Amino acid sequence: MATNSSAPMQDTTALTAPIDFGRQRTDCTIENMDALKEDLAKNDDNYANLSKEERLMKQEELSFYSSSTNDQGDDNIWGLLSGVGGNIYEWYDFAVYGLLSVEIGAAFFPQSSEKLQLINSFGVYLAAFLMRPIGAVLFGEIGDRLVGRKNALIFSILLITIPSVLMGMLPGYASWGVFSPIILVVLRMFQGLSVGGQLAGSYVISIEQSSARSRGFRGSICDASSVGGFLLASAVTSLVRRFLTKEEVDDWGWRLPFLFSLLLAPILYNIVSNAEESKNWQEEQEDQQIQDFVDDEQGKSPAVVDLLSSPFRRRQLAGMIGTLSTCTGAFYVLFLWTPVYLSELRGIMSQADADAMNFIAVAFYIVCLVYMGRQSDGFTHRKDLIRIGLPGLIVAAPTMFGMFESDTWIGALVAQLQLAACLAIVQGGMAAWEVELWMNDPTLSFTGVAVGHNLSSTIFGGTMPLMATYLYYESEAMLKDVDVNDIFYKSLFPRLLPGLYISILASMSLFCVSFVVKHPHDLRISSPQLRAAVEKENRKNIAAKKRRRKEMERRLKQEEPYAPPTIV
Repeated sequence: MATNSSAPMQDTTALTAPIDFGRQRTDCTIENMDALKEDLAKNDDNYANLSKEERLMKQEELSFYSSSTNDQGDDNIWGLLSGVGGNIYEWYDFAVYGLLSVEIGAAFFPQSSEKLQLINSFGVYLAAFLMRPIGAVLFGEIGDRLVGRKNALIFSILLITIPSVLMGMLPGYASWGVFSPIILVVLRMFQGLSVGGQLAGSYVISIEQSSARSRGFRGSICDASSVGGFLLASAVTSLVRRFLTKEEVDDWGWRLPFLFSLLLAPILYNIVSNAEESKNWQEEQEDQQIQDFVDDEQGKSPAVVDLLSSPFRRRQLAGMIGTLSTCTGAFYVLFLWTPVYLSELRGIMSQADADAMNFIAVAFYIVCLVYMGRQSDGFTHRKDLIRIGLPGLIVAAPTMFGMFESDTWIGALVAQLQLAACLAIVQGGMAAWEVELWMNDPTLSFTGVAVGHNLSSTIFGGTMPLMATYLYYESEAMLKDVDVNDIFYKSLFPRLLPGLYISILASMSLFCVSFVVKHPHDLRISSPQLRAAVEKENRKNIAAKKRRRKEMERRLKQEEPYAPPTIV
């Protein structure tokens, strides 16, 4: 790192240059790093035998634990409302497509069979998910490095409104031919780009403005609002199907839920505009400017580069993706694919009845989610609640598909409610858990949450409808091949395949949250040696910040005062 060459030598030795972990920012100093290595060597007998990257991982881990906590939270209501309102709107627009996938498939892929229409429709759905990681990088840079969380949310609302309205007005295949589905894919990709930043932004701005005692509760409200978007989408599509004939819905009625977004956009724009910027981010921006001035830095690498250049953060990111795999997969199966499964694929009930049942399950899930979010704030370690819920998901997912074979309305409803309850236990404190993983550096927290969440959603959520549909047709093929006398295998086991896939994801999540991801709450149950090392490092970090500010003041005093030009 460069320093001001005009500064005296005795002063430059006291400067607190940031450690360059691929441009990663920490509050450690060069001289403190030597002491940190000594502490690690004393407390870890295997430290001397570690590779260079493993030692760096250890150093970054201690730096992660010793970072100052966010004490700027004041439970600002507008920050919460902006996240809630934005989530409802964004996820309403995003979910409408999935709930109308059958009608959209018929309108834009009419030459395909019913099976291919559904698969093509879900393929377009996946295209939007492929854009979400790109949106995460884009909005992460905007929210972390450029204009802050608030303006990133405003931009995301504007970005999703235009494609939604255009999708509602887009002529079908009968009018524009092959160009119609191509334009549909492009518009859907722009929606995915917007959603890639919206949910992460709502998490970060709401939880950074929360006090430590309410992060889980406020995070669960943000999560519930995204589910509320699905609930609103389910309600609107149910009303359309109730009051219009099937022919009218297939012809033009499916467009109405997309056009409904025109009524919501102005309201939500006004709410987000009234929100305050995150104080935690603003304070870090000021410290960053001081650090850049002291070090004479001329430019910065993108936030995503800083994120991926750190071995410790790469491990955190991988563990976060694995932990979230179950939530994203189970969520989209339960609230998006199940109504299609019950009505179109299995024919157990009508589409309207499946939508009504989905509405009840979503409402029940929201209540459970907010309750479990409040409970997560009372746990010594937030991940303990997650580890309680994951074994429940392992059992509940295949159980749901088994209960569907009862061919009764009440059996299908209870099946969905028991899976919704287990998912709420896992998801209740998940939003706060995600943000806390990255809160030690507010100039990377938006990017960390957005990239991790959206990669998991793309890999496991975006592919879930296609995977579930594929497993369903595989189960149909298995049923044709088995011996009729094998009653259990023929009637039940193949039907469990989509649920068993979720069980596999839940097992992976349990491993990741238990053994891969590090969390600030680890200190509460850690060894006395680690706590002592962190306390020592915290004292050094406070002293380092004071020295940086003093150095900036000294340099400002040395600069010549500004003299305006004189007119001769």
